[in-house]
Amino acid sequence: MQDVDIKTADGVMDAKWARPEGSGPWPAVIMIPDAFGIRPVFEDMARRLSKSGYVVLLPNVFYREGPTSKLDLARGSFADEAFRKRFFGLAGALTPERLKMDAGAVLDFLARQPFVKGPKAGVAGYCFSGGLAVRMGADFPDRIGAVASSHGGRLATDSPDSPHRRVNQVKAELYFGHADNDNSMPADAIRTLEAALKDAGVKYRSELYPGAQHGYSVAGTPAFNAEVAETHWKRLEDLFGRTLKA
Repeated sequence: MQDVDIKTADGVMDAKWARPEGSGPWPAVIMIPDAFGIRPVFEDMARRLSKSGYVVLLPNVFYREGPTSKLDLARGSFADEAFRKRFFGLAGALTPERLKMDAGAVLDFLARQPFVKGPKAGVAGYCFSGGLAVRMGADFPDRIGAVASSHGGRLATDSPDSPHRRVNQVKAELYFGHADNDNSMPADAIRTLEAALKDAGVKYRSELYPGAQHGYSVAGTPAFNAEVAETHWKRLEDLFGRTLKA
């Protein structure tokens, strides 16, 4: 893994990336970590995906509050009320305007790299960042070729800013993996999301994993499910292979 800094209108976003050996060029995938931020397990995930022929970037979406090392989110727990309050404060500060600005800065940064193949990148989100991935696809429909959300939460809510209300602006192919034991994305929300996807006429795959819990794809957590995680990897490799390597 290599540390990189990405200049934005609001400062410097710290990030890490992994890329295959050689000179490339390879397509890029932006892998947005879950609520606990960049940490070794996501570095391992980025390395794994990069071995399939991608430049994989892990951005710190909370950079305005400090670099990853200062935020120290990895040791947090949603069982801790103070951590929950802190996280929701951080997430609440990610306004649609800030998210679009940051995504544009990341895409511009990748486009400047001689070993990155364009014109489109992929984006993968986990937990709360599943919604961020959808928004990126909607904000940059001509620059995002694939969107993946694994155990994404709050993808279809009553909010006027809910991610499911943006899917009609997405041109990318989308993949959604849902856990059936996930309070952040219950069955009625999945139905609402799928109805919006159908109405939008986009190409998508949305599937429910029986027995899986929120966080099933992230190793080292109580929710990790090795079998479902492997399915998630297969879906990502199929999706990005179809859309980014052509």
